[in-house]
Amino acid sequence: MSMDILGLGTPGVRGLQPYIPGKPVEELERELGITNAIKLASNENPLGPSPRALEAARAALPDIARYPDGGGFGLKRALAAKLDLEPEQFTLGNGSNDVLEFLARAFVQPGDEVVFAQHAFAVYPIVTQAVSGRAVEVAARDWGHDLDAMQRAIGERTRLVFIANPNNPTGTWLKRAALQAFLDAVPSRVIVAIDEAYFEYVNERDYPDTLAWLARYPNLVITRTFSKIYGLAGLRIGYGVSSTAIADVLNRVRQPFNVNSLALAAAMAALDDTAHLEKSRRMNTEGMVQLEEGFRQLGLPYIPSVGNFVCVEVGDAARVYDALLRQGVIVRPVANYGMPRHLRITVGLPEENERFLNSLEKILKGK
Repeated sequence: MSMDILGLGTPGVRGLQPYIPGKPVEELERELGITNAIKLASNENPLGPSPRALEAARAALPDIARYPDGGGFGLKRALAAKLDLEPEQFTLGNGSNDVLEFLARAFVQPGDEVVFAQHAFAVYPIVTQAVSGRAVEVAARDWGHDLDAMQRAIGERTRLVFIANPNNPTGTWLKRAALQAFLDAVPSRVIVAIDEAYFEYVNERDYPDTLAWLARYPNLVITRTFSKIYGLAGLRIGYGVSSTAIADVLNRVRQPFNVNSLALAAAMAALDDTAHLEKSRRMNTEGMVQLEEGFRQLGLPYIPSVGNFVCVEVGDAARVYDALLRQGVIVRPVANYGMPRHLRITVGLPEENERFLNSLEKILKGK
């Protein structure tokens, strides 16, 4: 007797499509029978993690038979000291993605509205639909967030607003005055989550210091991650910063041991390695210039980005993506973000950027 298992799921879950990550290097090498594939698809740090973080993770290995510190006492204290906040303001997550889900689970009931921008991170609609919330997608302006339109979209049923700054996948960013004016206009009953997964890469004087606003806006949550510039994507660790009241609510839905002991140890060590952080930032800045110059030489429009990735318009992006795969180069198609003519390219090592540009030129010229 056959059963409709999907039909047993909640209405929100039944309509979901799973998140599709970037193609793994190992999978492509297996398919093509090659050993030299490069991955510029998932916005990872090409330098990898801090040597201090690796050493800390190794040192924590003998204790993995023990459960991790469920409260993340050490890491919260380290974050609080570094950011001049209180440990009780932090919520640790299995990646910052985990904290985004906590927000939906804690504050959104079936039928409540969640506002976010067109071309914004794919997880926002996923976590909204998973709790049977109603997604309100606001049309983008110049590939980025239209804050005025997002403010107008807030209604009586709105409970949560997601803002990515900088935005993934477009790399656009919001300036201090515009974001502060938006927060001033949002009703205090609406939680505003500012996703700052890529903030360490931003080198703009007018980029907002949102942490300084926490006392002024009790409905504000900032999410950050160790997956990007810190190079700890495989260990899955991120955090939310908020008022202690919001953190208390989020920690009620957080699983008891959601962050593993290796991740806790590595993250604490990574926080102290400012030299590795600066080296990673410098390589990204130089690599972005390399990619942009390559696009200009090829006559390809691109969206200026302040992250560690850039979207370039290549025409039939699906065809170009497949052709790049056959050259052993993995990038990210973004048709699921409403951008079927673009590919998102992670800034890699200089030689990886060069190989990608050379492969792209051959494909576009039909060689």
